[in-house]
Amino acid sequence: MDDKAVRVLMVTTEYPPMKGGVGRYTANLTKSLQKMGLEVYVVCNEKGEGDYFGLSSYNVHNSDVLLKAVQDLSPDVVHIQNEPGLYGLSLNPIDPNRTTSNIDCFYYNCKIPIVTTFHSAYTFKQWINLASIIESMNAVKRYTQLMMSSWKHLLNYYSFHNLNRKKLVISKASIFFSHYLSALIGGKNNHNCNVIYHGAEPSHQVPKPTKKEARSKFSLPQDRRIALALGFRTATKGWRILEKMRMPDDWIVVVNSSKNSYNKENLNLPFNSKRNKNTNNSSIIDLQRDLLNEADLSLLFYSADAILLPYTVCSSSGVMFDGLGHGLPFVASDLPFFREFSSEGLGLTVKNKPDAFADGLRTIKNHYDIYIKRVNDFKEKLKWDVIATEHALLYERVLDAKKAIPLYSSSSKIAANSKLDQSI
Repeated sequence: MDDKAVRVLMVTTEYPPMKGGVGRYTANLTKSLQKMGLEVYVVCNEKGEGDYFGLSSYNVHNSDVLLKAVQDLSPDVVHIQNEPGLYGLSLNPIDPNRTTSNIDCFYYNCKIPIVTTFHSAYTFKQWINLASIIESMNAVKRYTQLMMSSWKHLLNYYSFHNLNRKKLVISKASIFFSHYLSALIGGKNNHNCNVIYHGAEPSHQVPKPTKKEARSKFSLPQDRRIALALGFRTATKGWRILEKMRMPDDWIVVVNSSKNSYNKENLNLPFNSKRNKNTNNSSIIDLQRDLLNEADLSLLFYSADAILLPYTVCSSSGVMFDGLGHGLPFVASDLPFFREFSSEGLGLTVKNKPDAFADGLRTIKNHYDIYIKRVNDFKEKLKWDVIATEHALLYERVLDAKKAIPLYSSSSKIAANSKLDQSI
């Protein structure tokens, strides 16, 4: 029996120290798989600390970069973190059949089994909402860009989904962070679709502090409940409604935002100072700390009582998973992704209106012990060793069973302790 470790080529455009949610997720997954004994190599952008380079959202030759990396490494499995825009997505304004991404050719030409994690898919309404995200602040250019963007999105909704579906068919296995996303891309009863949650857990560098200690780190009030709004600064986060919220008397909102490596949106939030001297809402504190390291990020989560997610568009939310991993319930917009997790009693979904979010916080407070118990039970499923184990079992299943390639000496122990969660 061949006892070599499975060799995985992990594909992601962004990778730390680049800023980006996909990159952070991939780095945590890679480290966890390597701890299990798998050989994992990363191909990414030159700004990331991977093993192979050359990928870019602007590189029309991304497929060639990946084929060269496969030729050099000879992996057993290629695992692609598929966020189409990160590899270059071109929406054709005339013929939707000519809409492409810059890694389409790789899927057709790669001879190694491909596993794909799908990070994005949208309902029609959310897809059209994406068209309104315009970078230019010049009125004439903005109007022109908006018209062109709206037309391309309207014309290419099905072509975007077809790109995902073609990759799903070619892949030997596909991974989704929710059953909703699995059904949206793959449809029901598709055995190629596997639900493996986005891993999330506190930083191991931070022994769990008391809430008082965590708040002291950021000079936050000790006498009020904190609803945390956190993440990359994009229009789809919906944070503008926070300014209009009439917060319950015993709650405040704490905001911390940053820009990722690809975000070009010139988004100005109405939170102008660290203690809101220039805003109308004294219940909002904008930390303005930009991107936090893992230790400080955990401390900020530990300082909070709930997570606010007033998103207008959402395929998945790493912030939601991070919040759950730290034991925090959420209040989120009534979007299908959040609805799936609120149905498990992990938080609430509400209309995307200021008063609805304020009422949601009141409900969370009134039933806080119940929410906390459900979240604490659920967060065990998000630990990175559990997530890595599920990936390892999936890789093993993708490979020819007759080869029986063991992940490491106690592969059977992994199988006994974990069961791959598949979508219906």
